[in-house]
Amino acid sequence: MKPSPNKRLASLPPYIFVQLAGLKRKAQTGGLDVIDLGQGSPDMPTPPHVVEALRAACREPWTHRYPQANGTPEYRRSIAAWYKRRFDVDVDPETEVLPLIGSKEGMGHLFSALLDPGDVALVPQPCYPVHYYGVLLAGGKPAFMPLKEEAGFLPDLSKVPAAAARKAKFLILNYPNNPTGATLPDHALLKEALAFSRRHGCLVLYDNAYSEITFDGYEAPSILQLTGAKRHAVEFHSLSKTYSMAGWRLGFAVGNADAIAALAKFKGFVDYGVPSFLQKAGSAALDGPQDCVREACAEYQTRRDALVEALAAVGWTVPKPRAAMYIWARLPEPARKLGSFEFSRRLILEHGVVLAPGAGFGPQGEGYMRISLIAPVPVLREAASRVGRCLASLRPRR
Repeated sequence: MKPSPNKRLASLPPYIFVQLAGLKRKAQTGGLDVIDLGQGSPDMPTPPHVVEALRAACREPWTHRYPQANGTPEYRRSIAAWYKRRFDVDVDPETEVLPLIGSKEGMGHLFSALLDPGDVALVPQPCYPVHYYGVLLAGGKPAFMPLKEEAGFLPDLSKVPAAAARKAKFLILNYPNNPTGATLPDHALLKEALAFSRRHGCLVLYDNAYSEITFDGYEAPSILQLTGAKRHAVEFHSLSKTYSMAGWRLGFAVGNADAIAALAKFKGFVDYGVPSFLQKAGSAALDGPQDCVREACAEYQTRRDALVEALAAVGWTVPKPRAAMYIWARLPEPARKLGSFEFSRRLILEHGVVLAPGAGFGPQGEGYMRISLIAPVPVLREAASRVGRCLASLRPRR
């Protein structure tokens, strides 16, 4: 018997970063030195004090036993204490905090824990892929909220169709935004989202994974800073970008106690939670000095400025985001006739540069490219130079 995936999985394309990895391997096999600016995988090292905490934790035999799905009390308390320091928000480490194997896992599992077949989730478009595909895999029905450049990539909740609003179980928001890098100018959208939740009875899922990667003095908010938000929202955070710990798979959710309990129950059936030695290291990251975060932000800002300048020099004008670690830019004129996937494919196979095609983040992402700031400045300049050669090859010869 040849097993086949269920209809939900079979209906989905391969994950975008799996596709890019395959093209990258093909280019390398062909002899190209590839610069990978596709996936948002930090290249800066994890802070030394966090690594040392992991080394110490690994020497404790108890940390190698099965963990509990709801995490260690120590790590939950560290999350609550960090939240109080960062946002001046009190969360109960016993009922309103849940450690996660990365925020992506937590969001995907929350959909499975709370969605029944046919339930609607209001999904921004373009979006981080799990916001869309996680809903589909759980049997839910995504209803798209377009994020338009002229509106600052913010959704207009007043334009959500009444039928979708009535059936909505989730309203998903993500700021600072992946992939667009958009930020909230004030709390207006968050207030609208909570009012929407009160009217329609849906839960606001607020993906705040990039709250600490900000530039030019911008400070990202938490939705839980708003009065009464814990009754209507769950917020997700990740240590991946903040502390360059993407491969450690460590994050957390905070907020609505009923949603946290449902997610913990679901995780109890399908995973054992985060290894205890990693949670000890997570506590060291959250409780320890935060100068490493400020230094990382300064480096990303330097990279952003250098790449924007280098791309402008080859004829591609791109915006300067105030947060996250990506540049989201319209396809340059010579590449627009190709579309984002084909432009990405040519860049990889012919010039050895991996950029993420906007269409990989949903249909509204077509016409854009996402560029990750995950290489030192000289490498980014070399990548821009190669992009320039690709664009020159696409221009009509005179």
